[in-house]
Amino acid sequence: MTVDGLPMVVPTADLPTRVRIHEVGARDGLQNEKATVPTQIKAEFIRRLADAGLTTIEATSFVHPKWVPQLADAEQLFPLVSDLPAALPVLVPNERGLDRALALGARRVAVFASATESFAKANLNRTVDEALAMFDPVVSRAKAEDVHVRGYLSMCFGDPWEGAVPIPQVVKVCRALLDMGCDELSLGDTIGVATPGHVVALLAALDEAGVPPSALGVHFHDTYGQALANTLAALQQGVTTVDASAGGLGGCPYAKSATGNLATEDLVWMLRGLGIETGIDLGRLVATSAWMATHLGRPSPSRTVRALSHEDTEEQ
Repeated sequence: MTVDGLPMVVPTADLPTRVRIHEVGARDGLQNEKATVPTQIKAEFIRRLADAGLTTIEATSFVHPKWVPQLADAEQLFPLVSDLPAALPVLVPNERGLDRALALGARRVAVFASATESFAKANLNRTVDEALAMFDPVVSRAKAEDVHVRGYLSMCFGDPWEGAVPIPQVVKVCRALLDMGCDELSLGDTIGVATPGHVVALLAALDEAGVPPSALGVHFHDTYGQALANTLAALQQGVTTVDASAGGLGGCPYAKSATGNLATEDLVWMLRGLGIETGIDLGRLVATSAWMATHLGRPSPSRTVRALSHEDTEEQ
């Protein structure tokens, strides 16, 4: 499935030697599927991702089933994968979600904030400040239990209702999440409108505000084909954690203009060519995404998956 000797490894100066990929396909990807994927298939997907070498796999979300029915089986799914050696973060929207996650032994959780008022209202039915106030006790309780907390921040580069998002506005919410106790932040380009210069400017502003690249991950959508370019810009600024979704699954249920996440395979191909270690077996990963595509009833949107599994050829 992989091509011998390709991509040719040509390292570039001023890039990290290793990148940790935060795999979001099992949560962010599958929550956007119209059809509900059976619990056993989700568990097998996560197990195959771990077998491919992914060390951080976001497993599910403990939100109310009314809001994300595709992940209503969180209580049933998590015990099926909790024995894996990989870290298995779960999304918790409030204290009730945290209770459910802790009861199953989750040791890594994530909260989901917004840099804009419009998206905070659409996603959480709260203002930005009200959402932060809701997360404060969640983060405090998680840290008291010695649980790792990630803070997702959506709409860092553009908002479908508000347009361009001022950089100081993003910095302010990032600083609030860190001050609250989050261990790391994920900067979300939720509708995929970022460009490399914007990425560099935001990271510089965050660093100046005391939010170093080591505390950050980046989460780019590929709406305008910019996800890999934006990722490379972030790596050049010292970021070493990148969110990606196996097979390019996912979008955003509350932002209709959002298309899929950066495909993990496409990211690994680029990193391999740059000589950056990930610990991931690309052949196994491609096979996993091709396998999931058969269960979803459509080809993977990942260019690397299509190239290495010959999906396009097989369909003709």
